[in-house]
Amino acid sequence: MEYKKGYKDNAFIVKMELVAFIGSDKENWGQIKGLINHGEWDKIIIVRNKNSDEFIDEKGVMLEVDSEKKIIELKEEMMNKLKEKISGDLEVSLSLASGNGKEHMALISALLSIPVGIRLVVFTKNGIEYIN
Repeated sequence: MEYKKGYKDNAFIVKMELVAFIGSDKENWGQIKGLINHGEWDKIIIVRNKNSDEFIDEKGVMLEVDSEKKIIELKEEMMNKLKEKISGDLEVSLSLASGNGKEHMALISALLSIPVGIRLVVFTKNGIEYIN
């Protein structure tokens, strides 16, 4: 697998856990599928809203959340569910290609509150790229 990191390249690649949000916007699900299928991940955790039950992936752990909750309640729900699944690494790869701003803010806040660092990751024509 080829990782692009911009101007800094490391001599070694550390496998990380992938956390991805799946929203109701099916047109963006391909981005997540690309990350899942082309990455070498220690674990894949898919956080999806309850209206996204059509998104199924055998490689990942699915966590369903109620995106209709207020943002603080949504963050708490995500944090409680993620705490049980994240293995204790210092940081995770995070994809926010799907979903809306409220869902993204709740997920970022939940991860940082666990606490775990985040590396934003995307799948492009060049492969998997970290954008921070």
